[in-house]
Amino acid sequence: MTIALDQFIESFLTAVDFQEPVEVTPDTVLKDLPEWDSLAALGVIVMFDVEFGKTITGDDIKNCTTVVDLHKLLG
Repeated sequence: MTIALDQFIESFLTAVDFQEPVEVTPDTVLKDLPEWDSLAALGVIVMFDVEFGKTITGDDIKNCTTVVDLHKLLG
């Protein structure tokens, strides 16, 4: 299953549920996002499981620097 990057970013924005609109591009650095924390990471883990049927861990996320790095976890 191949998920387009723009579709992935839409899902990511929903999963993290930012309070204020945030522009996210493939090169957006995760730690630079205003609400990137453990709860946001948990939302991304759930997104991978529910939307894409892929299991990832907190360590997988820690090894990612940018949004495109997360997208690559879809394999």
